[in-house]
Amino acid sequence: MKSLLKKGLMILLGSLFISLGVNFFLMPDHVLDGGMIGLGLIANYVWGLKVGFTIILCSIPIFTIAWFRYRAYFYNSLHGLLISSFLIDLLHGLRAYHLPLDPALSSIVGGAFVGGGIGLMLRHKTSTGGTDLLAQMIADLSRMNVGFVIFFIDLMIIGISGYVFSMETLLLSTITILSVGLVTMLCTSSRLFPSRSILD
Repeated sequence: MKSLLKKGLMILLGSLFISLGVNFFLMPDHVLDGGMIGLGLIANYVWGLKVGFTIILCSIPIFTIAWFRYRAYFYNSLHGLLISSFLIDLLHGLRAYHLPLDPALSSIVGGAFVGGGIGLMLRHKTSTGGTDLLAQMIADLSRMNVGFVIFFIDLMIIGISGYVFSMETLLLSTITILSVGLVTMLCTSSRLFPSRSILD
């Protein structure tokens, strides 16, 4: 019971970090992240759709694969997906109260919050699902650091979507995914913490 409560607290705390990073630092400057969050932000900027709701919709195919092939991943990531997506949409009003930071600094800080939230959950055998779940699967199969895998997935999404936005947005978004990847790698590094997998 104590272990479950701790895991639940880490999911809530990690989801809160992600929501603050997205709403308080990234969205006010129309900056993108990678992964499912990036897809959710693109849908919001282009069509006005809710970020969290879009993340859930885009995650369905990955969770379908997890249900049939990686059942433990499915169970260990579902709560993170739902709670983080819910908090992103619930706290969307924070973007109106963001600090007047330089956009580059805001991208770094926002990325650090998102990466910290993702890394915190990965350290406690859960994730937000989506591309984080996909990255964890790939990392377990390839023995690569999950932070590296997330970074490359993020980079592909930023590259594909870059033509929709300005060069400034593309550069700021690149800064963001670098920050996300670095903080996630620090949180999941076996040199800093004992190695864990959400399958444990």
